[in-house]
Amino acid sequence: MLSDLQKNLLKEVAGLEAIPNSAVNIRIDGKTTVRNESSNVSITSKNDSDGIEIRVKANTKNERVDLPVILTKSGLTEILYNDFIIEENCDVTIVAGCGICNTGHQNSEHSGIHSFYIGKNSKVKYIEKHYGEGDGNGLNILNPTTKIEVDENGYFEMDTAQIKGVDSTNRVTTALLKDNATLIVHEKIMTHGSQVANTEFTVDLQGVNSTTHVVSRSIAKDTSKQSYVSTLNGNNKCNGRTECDAIIMNNGKVIAEPKLTANHIDASLVHEAAIGKIAGEQLIKLMSLGLTEKEAEEQIVNGFLK
Repeated sequence: MLSDLQKNLLKEVAGLEAIPNSAVNIRIDGKTTVRNESSNVSITSKNDSDGIEIRVKANTKNERVDLPVILTKSGLTEILYNDFIIEENCDVTIVAGCGICNTGHQNSEHSGIHSFYIGKNSKVKYIEKHYGEGDGNGLNILNPTTKIEVDENGYFEMDTAQIKGVDSTNRVTTALLKDNATLIVHEKIMTHGSQVANTEFTVDLQGVNSTTHVVSRSIAKDTSKQSYVSTLNGNNKCNGRTECDAIIMNNGKVIAEPKLTANHIDASLVHEAAIGKIAGEQLIKLMSLGLTEKEAEEQIVNGFLK
C-alpha cells in the first residue's frame, strides 16, 4: 500500500494515479516496490550492479512502460544502471523520472545511468521528469546520464523536464545515430533560489541522412545558475540543429555554449542561442488585461515552458 506522499510523488513524476496494468517498475527509497511485466516487455534485475534491464520484443506496438523512482528518506544516496533494449520494428513510450521529498538535514541524491539501444525501424518516446520538495535543510540532488544508440531508420524522442525543487543537477546525454536515424530532444528547466543546473548534450551523427534537433528552454530566477553545452558532430551526410532559449529573472545566470563540428562535406549543422529577460511589452500587454505584474510574469513563464 502506497502512502499519500508516495502517491503524490508518483503523480508528479509519472502522471500515475494508480498502479498500471502495463509493464511497470516502481522503486521507493532504494528498493523495488512494484514490478509488473507484460507479454512484450521483460524487466529483470541486474546481477553486477544496482539497476534493471528492460527488453521490448520485436514488433511491439503502442505499449507503455513506467519506471518511476521515489526518495522520501533524507540522507539516501543511490546510483542506478538501467539498460533499455528495444528490438526491431517497435513503437513504445517509456515514462521514467525521479521525485524526492526531503524533510531532513542530510542531502538526498539519485543518479540514474540509462543506456538505450533502439533497434532498426523502431520508434521510442522517452519522457523523464525530475521533481523535488520538502522543508528540510538537506539538498535534493539529481544527476541523470542518458546514453543513446539509434540503429538504422530508428527514431528516439526525449522529453525531459525539471521545473521545481531540485537544488543541484548535472544532466549528461550522449547519442550515436546510424543511417537514417533520428533524435529529437525537448528539455525544460526552471531554477530558483541558489539552485544550479548543468546540461550537456553530445550527438554523433554517424550515419548517412541521420538527423537531430535538440531544443532547451529554461528560466533562471533569483540567484540560480544554469549552463547549457551542446555538441553536434556531423560525421556523414546529415542534418543537425541545436537551440537554447533562456529567460533570466532577478539575478539569475545562464551560460550557453553550442559547438558544431562538420567532419563531412555534406554535414549541415545549425545552432541558435538566445538569453534575455522577459520583454517589457509582454508584461504591459497582459497587465492591460487586468493582471498584476506578478500574475503577468507567471503567465509568460508557464507559456514559455509548455
